Amino acid sequence: MTSSPLTGARRRAPGRRLLPTDPLLRRLVLMSLVNSVGDGLFVTVNVLFFTRSIGLTPASVALGLTVAGICGVFSGVPMGRLADRVGTKRLLLVVGPLEAVAVLGYAFVHSLVAFVALACVATALSRGAAAVRSALIARALPAEGQVRARALLRSVMNAGLVVGSGGAAIALQVDSYAGYVTMLVLDAVSFLGAAVLLAGLPEGPSVARSTEAGDAAAAEGSTGDARTAADRTPGPQRTALRDRRYLLVTALHAVLELQLAVLTVGLPLWIVLGTEAPPAMVAGVNVVNCLLVVFFQVRASRGVTDVPSAARACAQGAVLLAGGCLVYAAAQYGPAWAATGALLVGALVHSVGELLTSAGGWTLSLDLADPRAHGEYQGVFMSGQAAAHVIGPLVVTLTAVDHGAAGWVVLAGVFALAGPALLPAVRGSLSGAGDGDAARAGAAAVRSG
Repeated sequence: MTSSPLTGARRRAPGRRLLPTDPLLRRLVLMSLVNSVGDGLFVTVNVLFFTRSIGLTPASVALGLTVAGICGVFSGVPMGRLADRVGTKRLLLVVGPLEAVAVLGYAFVHSLVAFVALACVATALSRGAAAVRSALIARALPAEGQVRARALLRSVMNAGLVVGSGGAAIALQVDSYAGYVTMLVLDAVSFLGAAVLLAGLPEGPSVARSTEAGDAAAAEGSTGDARTAADRTPGPQRTALRDRRYLLVTALHAVLELQLAVLTVGLPLWIVLGTEAPPAMVAGVNVVNCLLVVFFQVRASRGVTDVPSAARACAQGAVLLAGGCLVYAAAQYGPAWAATGALLVGALVHSVGELLTSAGGWTLSLDLADPRAHGEYQGVFMSGQAAAHVIGPLVVTLTAVDHGAAGWVVLAGVFALAGPALLPAVRGSLSGAGDGDAARAGAAAVRSG
């Protein structure tokens, strides 16, 4: 295994550089920052823009976003397969500008039908692009730095969301059509900026081999973009939708992704309707979560080095998520100061659980995949996450919001069962996937160059 700049960068004393020294990772970090700032701008103002400027009712907006979310669930696999055929970078250079056009299109929407149609297109592009970016990272970065790099990217993404949300506060204060449209324009610019950065992405060894192989395959009428000897693994190529153990791991990890709905839907409603805590605690728990992700995601990923350690991280994180739910339930009992303390402790426990399940999920999604079809496999895994994000608000509402402490206990049980279930699921994958071990070894060889 050859060394890489990313490996050397890890030996530097922490805090010496704001950006990583590896040119590939540095470019990916800048792309993530630009993209997430734009996302923060848009997500903060979109609902108010749809209701106050376009004139849609809150129920119509909720319906449109739900339908769009369902479309996003089904976009990951076809987009991933397309990326395997034409190349991840090449596809993203097309999808990025299309996302910019879709965001700008909201400024011209004046009916529910047009809103739903555009929201479906925008969400399908967004969820598909997420799967393709994950496949790009899998091919571009060396195996030994993969999880740490994704942790860094997630930290940067959360920092960008905070910056974008802060900037959008100005538009919220002005509360005008022009102000909201300005946020849309800036979000569109962020997509174009990320595309420019992507176009200049330095090609590491695996990316270069993939690109050269893709050109040769295209000349021969082949459909692959990475058919080098290093990328050939023993046995027939696996298909994600027929890889039952990969689907099981995807489903179990998707259950853990319900934690996002707990944080964004369940807690705000619970704080206001079920506890004596001040409404400002909604912002308080979000701040706790964002800060922990920004500053500790990389540290939380250090112990995740292979599939078994990834499964253990997910199991441990799931137990913490369950514990957080139980602490949230306790906030129902007691005066405002006690409820506030319980909510902060619960947010802390919840956030640490999120850090561990995220780190574990990245490794499981990559190392259990066939490296010859990273796009398709990442599309499946991302679709599982998207499905959790779609049904999450309903699940959390029907449990914690509607049934109080009893509902929180049910949610805790769901997390406590799903996370540890990954341990036998992974053992089954390692022992019964046939040539899965060889495939994972091939994946490591490809990513390590």
